[in-house]
Amino acid sequence: MKALILVGGFGTRLRPLTLSFPKPLVDFANKPMILHQIEALKAIGVTEVVLAINYQPEVMLNFLKEFETKVGIKITCSQETEPLGTAGPLALARDKLIDESGEPFFVLNSDVISEYPLKEMIEFHKSHGGEASIMVTKVDEPSKYGVVVLEESTGKVEKFVEKPKLFVGNKINAGIYLLNPAVLDRIQLRPTSIEKEVFPKIASENKLFAMVLPGFWMDIGQPKDYITGLRLYLDSLRKKSSSKLAKGTHIVGNVLVDETAKIGEGCLIGPDVAIGPGCVVESGVRLSRCTVMRGVRIKKHACISSSIIGWHSTVGQWARVENMTILGEDVHVSDEIYSNGGVVLPHKEIKSSILKPEIVM
Repeated sequence: MKALILVGGFGTRLRPLTLSFPKPLVDFANKPMILHQIEALKAIGVTEVVLAINYQPEVMLNFLKEFETKVGIKITCSQETEPLGTAGPLALARDKLIDESGEPFFVLNSDVISEYPLKEMIEFHKSHGGEASIMVTKVDEPSKYGVVVLEESTGKVEKFVEKPKLFVGNKINAGIYLLNPAVLDRIQLRPTSIEKEVFPKIASENKLFAMVLPGFWMDIGQPKDYITGLRLYLDSLRKKSSSKLAKGTHIVGNVLVDETAKIGEGCLIGPDVAIGPGCVVESGVRLSRCTVMRGVRIKKHACISSSIIGWHSTVGQWARVENMTILGEDVHVSDEIYSNGGVVLPHKEIKSSILKPEIVM
């Protein structure tokens, strides 16, 4: 079986992190975002993953080569010379996706984090005999999204309603698809949208079915949702009583700590924190709802909440970093500095407080 992951463009919403790495390689819960998906695909028997990409393919491929051997899966790139939307990349990668088996293939949006119930999706796809299956997820505020209206008993998709003013349903496209090769015959090699052009056509022929995603779902393409996604992800590890979660008197709630990280005396860590490889957290530090990426040093008595600390940065003693502060790679925050929602580009030194949310160039 094969899979295509829609990697796409520049990851502007996750800057300044994506100034250092392509978005799929930005760490989420201590491993690159895209690796969560590749591992889930491998687990259900996918043998080849094609990355649809239009930005920095060399960086991606060099990085993923080591995972090819580690995960034991073939990873190739299909490079767009112009942005092709969400359907065009399938036409471009057609020859990589089709083989003599005639098996369906997965398509995933690279920003989506969930429990990836892909095995159940294969069974669902076989059971309805249609041409395409999509995952949908329930949301509290459907008016912000494109809503999928479906027949509850069978999952047959009736129509799509973009950002509805009146309530038509609360299920939205979750960005995980399982498609028969015949779907590729419907897609031209041009910039085109799978959600707005291809799926409505299949639905009008009664060949599109939707499965409601069990468990959590989040599009983690921007900082606020990234932080929420981490909470949901750690919560799902807790439900599976995962041994990956940290334990100890200094841990509150769900916390992930890489085994190579060092944590000092008298810290209070959690809830909803990920601490990456090689990090040093000195004594008396308080961390909550944050991600601390590889090689970061947090000095004594610093306090960090609802923030993302990029690779190899340092946060000084008694510093306070909060309210969606995002530090790019190799940012150095001086002692006793306060950051209220600062977004700091890579390789900067912060010597005066950031009192209101702003971008520091």
